Amino acid sequence: MPTTSTSKVSRWDQHGREHVVRVHRRGIQRTIRCDTCGWRQGAQFLPWLKAEEHLAAEHQATVDPGRG
Repeated sequence: MPTTSTSKVSRWDQHGREHVVRVHRRGIQRTIRCDTCGWRQGAQFLPWLKAEEHLAAEHQATVDPGRG
């Protein structure tokens, strides 16, 4: 039975608001979902990159909390 795990990609916009996209993994399947707007997408390859792209394009959230 495949296990489910979740990770997240967080970025902040220029107004200091946090935006989060969660990556849900079950076996080889991955689904990404934005906590801010509810957007969802299946992403078998590079789900974290797709999450970052969504945050930058839709929410102008580009500040990485782990850098700087």
